[in-house]
Amino acid sequence: MAYDDLRDFIKALDRAGELTRIKAEVDPILELAEIADRVSKSRDKAGAVGGKALLFENLKGHPGQRVLINQFGSERRMRMSLEVDSLDEIAERIRGFMDVKSPQGFLDKVKMLPMLAEAGKFFPKTVATGPCKEVIRKENFSLLEFPVLQCWPQDGGRFITLPCVITRDPRTGKRNMGMYRMQVYDATTAGVHWQRQKVAAEHMRERMRMATTGGDSLGKSAAVDIMARASGGARLAEGERPTGRMEVAVVIGTDPALTFSAIVPAPPEVEEYIVAGFLRQKPVELVKCETVDLEVPANAEIVIEGYVNLDELRTEGPFGDHTGFYSLEDEYPVLHVTCITHRKDPVYATTIVGKPPMEDAYMGKAVERIFLPMMRMTIPEIVDVNLPVEGVFHNLMLVSIRKSYPGQARKVMNAIWSLGQAMFTKVVVVVDEDVDVQNVAEVTLKVFNNIDPERDIQFTMGPIDSLDHASRLPNYGSKMGIDATRKWAAEGFVRPWPDEITMDEATRKRVTQRWKEFGIE
Repeated sequence: MAYDDLRDFIKALDRAGELTRIKAEVDPILELAEIADRVSKSRDKAGAVGGKALLFENLKGHPGQRVLINQFGSERRMRMSLEVDSLDEIAERIRGFMDVKSPQGFLDKVKMLPMLAEAGKFFPKTVATGPCKEVIRKENFSLLEFPVLQCWPQDGGRFITLPCVITRDPRTGKRNMGMYRMQVYDATTAGVHWQRQKVAAEHMRERMRMATTGGDSLGKSAAVDIMARASGGARLAEGERPTGRMEVAVVIGTDPALTFSAIVPAPPEVEEYIVAGFLRQKPVELVKCETVDLEVPANAEIVIEGYVNLDELRTEGPFGDHTGFYSLEDEYPVLHVTCITHRKDPVYATTIVGKPPMEDAYMGKAVERIFLPMMRMTIPEIVDVNLPVEGVFHNLMLVSIRKSYPGQARKVMNAIWSLGQAMFTKVVVVVDEDVDVQNVAEVTLKVFNNIDPERDIQFTMGPIDSLDHASRLPNYGSKMGIDATRKWAAEGFVRPWPDEITMDEATRKRVTQRWKEFGIE
């Protein structure tokens, strides 16, 4: 059965020997991050990287509060969080749903009933109240009452780093839950780092578009101006003060599958609450917020309610990011808090990012494995993909394909660059199906033996991740594709392709049988 909440998962981690409780006093300003960074890069006796999850129980300046970090920070804990022995189990479940064909007759429809009944379990349900309402504060509250971290010395301040940020599409009413860091400015305001390609940013732009058609009091020229500046640039001109706001809810500390759902690249039509229901095989229970028209997980530790003004941007950053470098200052919307609800003695869930490997590496690799079937649905020739941790996920993708026609590797590159968040991939390397893309040493050997650089490397322009500090412009720059597949005559390669060096099987078998004779071991 699914974990009821974050506390249920903490108990499971404790029972499995995957949790370390730290009772010594620790400062949430820098010190806690340094401890977590060392643990996330440590190795156990078997050589596995990741250390244990950490529960800090004595926070300087925050008596009685607790902080959980590194909960996803190993391959084992990532599997525990989703309650599977292998992430491929989830991929198989996804594949099963995608393989469903339209029923052709009555018998086919009857056969589909069990699957439809199972799918019905995924949808969230609203309940009257829940633990997140144990304490309701509509006044005299402060974001700074929580042990919010400053992770790195040059960070612009303290950042909420593991929030589930909930917004609603103003036209369709569909909810979105994304994970966008938040810089705490003061007791009641915080910067919300939703990059222009993110769904929450699109919800904000949609509110602005509605204003251009008279949907509310935001003037047309002002709305267009803000849309153009939505993730950076100058503020509005002096005296140009349009009005309008968008409601937001921020959830901190949920059951692990729900938190993980905030980062998955779900299809636009599918709410993350449904994704979470699918992952945990149990619906998410929701409660209505107190001051905004949104629903939040009933068992959450902390809920922050508020709104962003459509005309307001403020400097956010710098922030030590998962690239291993600081992302620079930029202009982002400002959350104005109207209410905070929380459990009694809430557990503050957080993470830090920086030079890999860190906790986010295991979350990213889980996304890679789980959603490979969805990539294959669009690009069926894909055999496997690998997003190396050192490539910080948007810098490098290794792809193996079943090659059936000339130029297919380039077709795959362009398909990847058109596929959701994969559009940010800076370098795509395509190899033949007999290359194990999970073995980076093998990929390196095959790629750089197989390519003629001028012939096999192509460049293109397009959207770039906002965190890419090397692109020529913010959010826009070049990408590179490398076709490292064997070249065919139909691709203009008329030289013979050499065989790979391998020993014949008979000799290998004979040597294996006689190995002890040689006295080598």
